Amino acid sequence: MSRVIHKFTTRVPTWRPHITPIDFDQATPAQREALKETPSNTKISDYVLVLAHDPEPLRIRTSLFNGIMYDKGGLSREERELGAVAASVVNRCIYCAAVHAQRYNNLTRDERVMQEIFFNGEKADIDARQRAILKFGMRLSECPPKVTEDDIASLREAGLDDQEILDLTLSTTLFGWANRLMHTLGEPVSGA
Repeated sequence: MSRVIHKFTTRVPTWRPHITPIDFDQATPAQREALKETPSNTKISDYVLVLAHDPEPLRIRTSLFNGIMYDKGGLSREERELGAVAASVVNRCIYCAAVHAQRYNNLTRDERVMQEIFFNGEKADIDARQRAILKFGMRLSECPPKVTEDDIASLREAGLDDQEILDLTLSTTLFGWANRLMHTLGEPVSGA
């Protein structure tokens, strides 16, 4: 028996879709083309198979996702993951928070930062740069128009340059959108 998960975790839960994913063996040529490049170049998840019902937006979304999260230069991969986690925490997207916390942990080989964030939120006991990134990501996710020049100045004080600030903004806002898709199309469960 599976149960919906409501608490943040670094163990990635199963995502149970509300819409039946396409059957890859029955996919149309357009769906197969859109599925050639998965968001993280891993196995094709049920989430992506649900999005494949409409292959053209999936193709565009995958290219955008990969460009924002995996592009070389600018903000580091782990700090982009931190931006994704900040948005996912604010939006209460348990699944996305778990996936990107796990990616952060794998990249840094340090689970303490994510544990701190999941237990203490914006008040997490983390280094100044991480705290600035987390705070900006959360503020941007709570209400984008409330982000001010002072918020950008705080990122600069923490050592981020303009390209890193842009990358953080992109990774955080990408997950503001992705979280809403995840919430609408399915739910995180354990024991599935």
